[in-house]
Amino acid sequence: MHHEPTRRTVARVLPVSSEGKVLLLLGCDPALPEVRYWFTVGGAADAGESLAEAAARELREETGVVVTAEALGEPYGTFEVEFSWDGRDYVNDSTLFAVALDETEAGAISFAGLDLLESQSIFDAAWWTPEELDRDGRAVDPRLTDQMRAAIAHVRRN
Repeated sequence: MHHEPTRRTVARVLPVSSEGKVLLLLGCDPALPEVRYWFTVGGAADAGESLAEAAARELREETGVVVTAEALGEPYGTFEVEFSWDGRDYVNDSTLFAVALDETEAGAISFAGLDLLESQSIFDAAWWTPEELDRDGRAVDPRLTDQMRAAIAHVRRN
């Protein structure tokens, strides 16, 4: 039986350091735990939640880093992505936010806010330049390094 993919409205946030690095998460699809990849912080917006509020909440839950929705400002891009995760098909309508955040300001990354499934699929966080991630080759999506470059440019303009 064919199931239609679940469509979600998603907010993603790319913290950018003064050195031009972006904070990314290392994780996996629980259905394929042996395949690990780097991806941006973010997730689906809850009912009644603005996209900026969702991005700020996801940043807090997934990294322990606290910023206000207002600090995120205006989004700098959108994209759609189709994927399978934990055996289910999704289509995400994603909105991208960027925020200036020095690595020292971020402090120690904490995964204390992860739910059970997230805690089984997010393993690490690290600061990357787009060039470093290109060399690493484990980006979840080939568009990620371009999104990182756009986030860096957005933060430097504002």
